[in-house]
Amino acid sequence: MHDNLDYSMRGVTIEYTTLKKTDLKISRIGIGTNKVGGAIYYDHTDPSQGKNFVKEAIWNGINFIDTADMYTDGRSEKLLGEVLQEIEQKREDIVLATKGAIEKLPDGTTRINNKPAYLRSALEASLKRLNQDYIDLYYLHFPDDKTPISESVGELSQIKEEGKIKAIGVSNLSIEQLKEANKVAEISTFQFGYNMLDRTAEQEILPYCVENNISFIPYFPLASGILSGKYSILSTFDDGDPRQKRFKGDDARKKFEIATKLKDFAATKGINLPQLALAWLLAQNGVDAVIPGGRRPEQAQSNAKTIDITLSLDDLKTIESILD
Repeated sequence: MHDNLDYSMRGVTIEYTTLKKTDLKISRIGIGTNKVGGAIYYDHTDPSQGKNFVKEAIWNGINFIDTADMYTDGRSEKLLGEVLQEIEQKREDIVLATKGAIEKLPDGTTRINNKPAYLRSALEASLKRLNQDYIDLYYLHFPDDKTPISESVGELSQIKEEGKIKAIGVSNLSIEQLKEANKVAEISTFQFGYNMLDRTAEQEILPYCVENNISFIPYFPLASGILSGKYSILSTFDDGDPRQKRFKGDDARKKFEIATKLKDFAATKGINLPQLALAWLLAQNGVDAVIPGGRRPEQAQSNAKTIDITLSLDDLKTIESILD
């Protein structure tokens, strides 16, 4: 069951659902904040722009906010903490998710660390940056393939009992690791890459989540920008920008060809390509919410309006024929 709240004065009607195994009510359109505060190739971003992106999302009824301690070296969490102090909404009306498992070493390099003691210290550091007493949803961000998953999520279960987190999520695990985690802890959410151009999750992971009452939250909903409608195979980027390689080659060319067809189809519906990509995800069984990223307030507005889009069976069949 999904609940709706009318934000018609702002041009949207937001749909909510409940995060599995919790009483946390989340907007089905959330936001990802990996670009809030700058990033490898966004360091020129004005911090106030990222904060306004988050505020605009909240103003439009979006209450599900996703971040991680590694995003912009902790700046994303810090800016979110400032936003939560500045907005009028009550803290209990916001569902805040963050992640831990990537340790920054003294020499500036990083490593994945799932040891219980490290996860506890990472959580405490996130709480401090966010200026919060608790986090609604805390993820094990990546597996280190050394520490038993049972030990890692076991520590998160203990932290949950202490009241510092309300729900446990895991991300980027193999299906075997996900099953192990689900045996030893109450896993509410699994986050994994999934979009129109990468449907690997449909093979095993998404069906498992449906069968085991786990909310599936896809990341990279716009295929790292290919489904944003802003780029083409001819787009150029600054040195060090990972899109230099990601957007080149035969595989990328094929994906851009599909994206062009999808963009044309979206136009017949009177919507843009990102809205089509998000609406398609929300139409998939098991996908409880999407968390598109952004930096500008108008992106939050556009994302929020996605919930008003209904794809018919014929629409879905047309999309499937394009993707095939």
